[in-house]
Amino acid sequence: MACRAVNKRRHVGLQQLSSFAETGRTFLGPVKSSKFVTSEDCLESVLISSTVRLLESLDLSSTVGQLLKEAVQAQNNTYKTGSSTLLFLVGAWSSAAEECLHLGVPVSIIASVMSEGVGSCIEEVASLQVPVHSVFGHGDNTKTISGLETPRVGSCPFLQVPAGAGGIKEEHDFKDAASQSLTMYSPSRRPVKLPEFFNLPAKVKAGTEASQALRSSLHTDTCSRKSALILSRHFNQADDSLWISKPDGFLEQHSTATPETYRCRDLVELAVGLSHGDLSTMELVEAAARLQYQKACVRQGHCTVPFVFDVSRVFACCLPGVPETFSCVCSGYVTVVSTASITLIKELENQPVQVVLIEGDLTESYHHLGFNKSANIKTVLDSTELPRDSSEERWASRVLQVLTQFNVNLILVQGSVSESLTEKCVHSKRLVVGSVGSGVMQAFAEAAGAVPVTYITQVSAACVGSGVSVTAWRTPLEVRGGNDGMPVLVTVEGINLVTAVLTSSVTAQIHAKEDRFWTCAYRLHHALKEEKVLLGGGAVEFLCLSHLRILAEQSLRRGGHTCSGWLHNASSWLASSLPAYRPAVLERLAEGWRRYLSALMCNAATCSAELGAHTFIEHHVHNAAGSGSPSAYILNEYSKLNSGIFNAYIPGKLEQVPRVYDSVTPKIEAWRRALDLVLLVLKTDSEIITGLGHTQINSQELEGLLFL
Repeated sequence: MACRAVNKRRHVGLQQLSSFAETGRTFLGPVKSSKFVTSEDCLESVLISSTVRLLESLDLSSTVGQLLKEAVQAQNNTYKTGSSTLLFLVGAWSSAAEECLHLGVPVSIIASVMSEGVGSCIEEVASLQVPVHSVFGHGDNTKTISGLETPRVGSCPFLQVPAGAGGIKEEHDFKDAASQSLTMYSPSRRPVKLPEFFNLPAKVKAGTEASQALRSSLHTDTCSRKSALILSRHFNQADDSLWISKPDGFLEQHSTATPETYRCRDLVELAVGLSHGDLSTMELVEAAARLQYQKACVRQGHCTVPFVFDVSRVFACCLPGVPETFSCVCSGYVTVVSTASITLIKELENQPVQVVLIEGDLTESYHHLGFNKSANIKTVLDSTELPRDSSEERWASRVLQVLTQFNVNLILVQGSVSESLTEKCVHSKRLVVGSVGSGVMQAFAEAAGAVPVTYITQVSAACVGSGVSVTAWRTPLEVRGGNDGMPVLVTVEGINLVTAVLTSSVTAQIHAKEDRFWTCAYRLHHALKEEKVLLGGGAVEFLCLSHLRILAEQSLRRGGHTCSGWLHNASSWLASSLPAYRPAVLERLAEGWRRYLSALMCNAATCSAELGAHTFIEHHVHNAAGSGSPSAYILNEYSKLNSGIFNAYIPGKLEQVPRVYDSVTPKIEAWRRALDLVLLVLKTDSEIITGLGHTQINSQELEGLLFL
């Protein structure tokens, strides 16, 4: 954990925020460095690869630490992405607020100008939004991420992912994506056939001719950004095109020829752009989205309405100790059962089974929420020789009678299950699966015709679902490793449920892999839901930096004040003093964006030191200010990058560098949450510190004490 001296005579809360935020600096950007968190009590270490799990592992007993943890968890629970951005900006803007206090800027003005600045940035970045429409209905839908010659770098004018970054592959084989409805998608680039009980209308086999036909670059005429023919990098002039922001917030490129709208109409381009270098994980997400799309088309007969990737119908099954080549996506529900059920699974494989769905726990003592136990009732036993567990035995016998009566062989339980009942069910050739998610329960209720019940005694013939198939996902020899159980695949024809099986031979990395999967899944979900994305790779943050610098210069010219050095606060509480303080606050707010970009470049090894990153960023800030339009400058640099004439950091095959995209709402909400937290701590600290009026204290005698 980062160490920092805390001056108790100053705003301790802001200093604590900066210190906590520094611990997650290495998690920013596409190239992340894992951390080992060691417990002082038992000296056990945990491998941490995400901001959320880092804060969960740290002892944040202070009030500020708890507020930070809650803010990060709220961001993660809602969007599953943007937590690292939130944490870093909390630290950067805490330092910015602290520096403003050093200059004597009143707290009320700091809060007002910082809110004004971030709000202005949110409005400004709307010019970098790219519309996403009909990515499943345009272009070659058989093209997949695995069918690309993936570049070794990530696309952005200001941040480049170096060769060998985690998750980026150099070579890929090709396979027919149309057969994904019959195959489990494997990142090892080997399609694995699913069992025959999917009962799809036709079987599509991948052919070598179809695979060879897919050997086209992702960036061939993607959104019509490039010239049709580029003989040399010097012939594609960037000055011949102009980017114009349309009233709806989207972009249009006008060239000397015909104007063309800047859009993303290809699923593969969108998925690669949102992967942020983690292509192996995004392959699974893309395959899950394609399966959902195919099922939606089968149910509706056509897909005229915009398709939205439903993450609530995606389930992740983690299998630690299994080689990563077994990772795949398949239709249905994959879960792990005890090895004692191996014989039972083999008996159930070749026959359709009936299912019962239980909401809650399947235990003798379970009662639904709101249950009131009858008062003034006493149980008197006539004999003390009855066994202690007689009530549970009678209950288990009653459960088996109900299951036998309705010929039920599969019980899916949302809560926990009695161990003794599970053993009895296995002996009677019935499989019980506990801890089933609500989305899985709903999917089986829709596809199998089952009605969920709270208690097993409520089961009737109308509540039992049928047509369910149970089979071993892999043979026990194939998945031997760190698992104590056996993975099984439970499915039914027409089920709207996709399971991503996540495997890793390193057990400590399985949680990190699951986190990355959900991050990619939610990025794609938000992009398809909002039908727009932001240009990524630091472009948005660079625009914010340039925009705030311009605002600060404009405020300085209008105000006519010199804001360098110590600011006198003789009129700090007067509204007329706001123009004098605004440039200083905006400059410090912009410095937070510059630190953000520097951290990105240093983490990605684009620059070996922060000084080099600072020089690189300032060079582009100067150019953007000189261009008169920072947003147009950014778009022009993207166009240059695509045509192969920009950024000496990028080696070879520049025409194959893809765009990088960011989700709109998660990113903006991360900014808002970070600013809200900083201002909350700032105002709280000010109320604690200001016991005496600032006019009663001599600033020269108490050097370093903040005036509020």
